[in-house]
Amino acid sequence: MSKSQQTHKNRFTVNIALISIFSALWVALNFTLAPIGFAFTGLPVIHSVIIFFTLLLVVWATNQFGTASVVGLIGSAIVVLAGGPLPVSGFVPAAVILDLIFLVNRHVLNLKPFNIAVAIIASIVCAYVGALVNGIVILKLPIAFVFTIWGGWTILGGIIGVILTLPIIGALERSQVKKVQAE
Repeated sequence: MSKSQQTHKNRFTVNIALISIFSALWVALNFTLAPIGFAFTGLPVIHSVIIFFTLLLVVWATNQFGTASVVGLIGSAIVVLAGGPLPVSGFVPAAVILDLIFLVNRHVLNLKPFNIAVAIIASIVCAYVGALVNGIVILKLPIAFVFTIWGGWTILGGIIGVILTLPIIGALERSQVKKVQAE
């Protein structure tokens, strides 16, 4: 096996491990923090923060197309199959769209202005998609309410998710976690 093949195999293995870790994070946060957020506010803000925190971290950790989609799919499937709330599945299409938007910068997420802009735009667009799918299809809320209030609160959660995630990514970059991962 050539060195290139070995590197590709190692990267694939690391990505599978990272997908597993972030899927588990998705599940854990959706069973712990999301119910607390809904209990106190009745709004999707905390749930949206959880979703985009997890998705942005997996994009940063892997720099690979498809990992956010897979985390959204696996995490949501586990939550729903374990008896969790069905609206978590509304963020699967959002995760797929996030993956597509991040193709613009080749799934690079760091503190450079362009990459921050991509993260903000992706989170806003995808939060709104998640709000529409959840509000209209799953929760069957009034359409005008979903397009305005529900969508707005979900977008706020997506923005907060970016605001919480970027400093963590900055700290991880400064500590050179990816260099340790590559060795």
